[in-house]
Amino acid sequence: MSNTVSLVQISDCHIDDVENCMGSNTHESLNNIIKEVALIDADALLISGDLSHNGTKNSYQIIRQMLNPIKTNLLILSGNHDNKENLNSAFAEHLLEKTTLGAWDIIATDSVQVNKTSGFLTTSELEKLDTSLSTSTAQHILLTLHHPIVPMQSNWDDALSLKNPQDLFAVLSKHSKIKAVIFGHAHQAKTFNKDGIKIFSCPSTALQFDQETRVGFNHYTLHNNGQLDCTTQWL
Repeated sequence: MSNTVSLVQISDCHIDDVENCMGSNTHESLNNIIKEVALIDADALLISGDLSHNGTKNSYQIIRQMLNPIKTNLLILSGNHDNKENLNSAFAEHLLEKTTLGAWDIIATDSVQVNKTSGFLTTSELEKLDTSLSTSTAQHILLTLHHPIVPMQSNWDDALSLKNPQDLFAVLSKHSKIKAVIFGHAHQAKTFNKDGIKIFSCPSTALQFDQETRVGFNHYTLHNNGQLDCTTQWL
């Protein structure tokens, strides 16, 4: 058994029925990203929300077609721009709750609020997460959600992030297996550390909300000993 597993994260693709969205050709940039990701011998590709910009059925079919070169496991989260019904219809077999990669469990929690940009973890979602963490038999856990859980220390409006991060950290503090939390939504690549947990924000494949003019993705190496390395690749 290998001592490491490889996980690629892309996020906030904002694919619409037309190519240009938010002043950017999101179709072209996602295709370019996928070409690069397809060259990586990854154990899984995680898409952490906002696959679509307007949640149309057609946009998810476009994304499915674009993802054809990807031969690895596909793990998908919903974002605030996604239409859950249409997303589920297109990607039902790939929606992430929990999956195992080597010595790691990758666990998702749903932070999306209906018709709101900001995130919130309901009591029932927190209880579900607590149970999922408690029953994990993996040595290490990586948690993923759509919304940022820490202040981004940038021009990003933190009011649009997770509204109740303290409730999340109260759950996480009970589980020493958690080594890292990864998310999207803020369209920028940043690294944080809180309570001994590594925290990574994934750039967008469409455009960034800071001064970065490139598009990119995060590539994680998960070690059997619980170490986690992250490289952001820019195009």
